Amino acid sequence: MFNLKLEIEYDGTHYYGWQVQNAKNTTYRSNRTIQYILEKVLKRILQEDIKLIVAGRTDSGVHALSQVANFKTLTRIPLLRLRWAINCLLPEDIKVTGIKKVPLDFNSRFSAKSKIYRYTILNRKYSSALLASRVYFFHHPLNVSLMRKESKVLLGRHNFKAFQASEARLRNPIRRIKAIKVKKEKDLLYVDIEADSFLYNMVRNICGTLLEIGRGRFPEGSMRRILHSGNRKLAGPALPAKGLCLVKVKY
Repeated sequence: MFNLKLEIEYDGTHYYGWQVQNAKNTTYRSNRTIQYILEKVLKRILQEDIKLIVAGRTDSGVHALSQVANFKTLTRIPLLRLRWAINCLLPEDIKVTGIKKVPLDFNSRFSAKSKIYRYTILNRKYSSALLASRVYFFHHPLNVSLMRKESKVLLGRHNFKAFQASEARLRNPIRRIKAIKVKKEKDLLYVDIEADSFLYNMVRNICGTLLEIGRGRFPEGSMRRILHSGNRKLAGPALPAKGLCLVKVKY
């Protein structure tokens, strides 16, 4: 028995997120998930019942530069050959970029130390035909220096209930943000957040709040006030999923 770790890149535009959905009347949606398609390809190649364990379940429309998943298998197919076979059967917007053997007790989810997400904003007066499915277009001028300053309030271990989706299941809202960077390169604004784990819509809500600060709708000091309030209604809007990408999982 071997435990294989996959690194996966995908454009989530045409998919209903990572996880297979088991609810009734969701057959089409289940078939249009990253997990379903990958498991189907693996079963075809290996002739085994494959169940993937993933580092983090991305939502509908979210992308991944380096998602991580693992599975147990009896196969002895050389890994480079296996990766080639998998990618031949996968659609163009899902690819396995790496595959290696790991210890049997490795678990993509529970062995992870932190994850890094990036939210990308196109900040100029006109949108982009080529980047439309990968970025959020925002035409208002932004005070990037203030956004950067306000973002530092989020560093460390806090109650992030104010940035959790209001309809989310009740979960412990305590999380630790290890690093946060706000940087602009020409017309593209990047918000990179590394945390031990994330609440549902946490990154998109934080970025929505930063935009409200950057455009001047929220005054300086708002991030601290919102964070300590624990009130989702005081924070900015959840930005669209298309601007979000899972960049890296650290182990």
